[in-house]
Amino acid sequence: MKFELNSTLLNIVPTIKLGINHYTRITVSESPQMLQGRLRLFQEQLFFDLDDKLVTDYPEIKEWRKLWKQLGADPNRYRPSAEALLRRIKKQSYIDSYHTAVDLNNFFSLQHKIPIGIYDLELITGDVVASLGTENDGYAGLNGRFNSMKNIVHLSDDISSFGSPFVDSTRTSVTSSTTDALHVFYIPPSFDVKKSLELTTACGNMFTSMSGGDVRSYVVHEGQSSIVLDED
Repeated sequence: MKFELNSTLLNIVPTIKLGINHYTRITVSESPQMLQGRLRLFQEQLFFDLDDKLVTDYPEIKEWRKLWKQLGADPNRYRPSAEALLRRIKKQSYIDSYHTAVDLNNFFSLQHKIPIGIYDLELITGDVVASLGTENDGYAGLNGRFNSMKNIVHLSDDISSFGSPFVDSTRTSVTSSTTDALHVFYIPPSFDVKKSLELTTACGNMFTSMSGGDVRSYVVHEGQSSIVLDED
């Protein structure tokens, strides 16, 4: 399977970067108490941190909002997922535990203040392309409604769109049956490739320490706009 950054998207935002973790032979299950407790404690810490600041004060959130506008989308209507999570926490509406994959995905997103999505590789058909959505792109999302991807960075395979830094689709969602997964980190454009790979690799190592299996980490960017995932 190939993962590619579309050239049109790169022409608009040459500094865009996506971190990729390819997981194999993982086990997705109910999160251990340690992870559930850590996720809850971190949310409580963020709640107090947000007592005297705005969600948009975080530089990573500012960057994604700026990118949203650069691409033609409205960040106040279609908020990047990390911003949406932080706004929930500011209202003390904490995120409940779901399973190891979702809990770790949420933890990483809150920790790094960036959108992140995780997808079941068995439910992806053909190659994956990250591109700028049009009025013809969209999908049924985990938020319970159909979501247009117009002017939003989105991931698509041979079937349709399935992921974005806004909300992910139900079609490729990770379940307790997932053994191979694609973890996509929507890196702030200001990060260099080295910092982006370090972030992606650190998260991948923590993920497999909880879920077992193996991980290979990559970053797609202007200098290397496509990678091939080893499916062995």
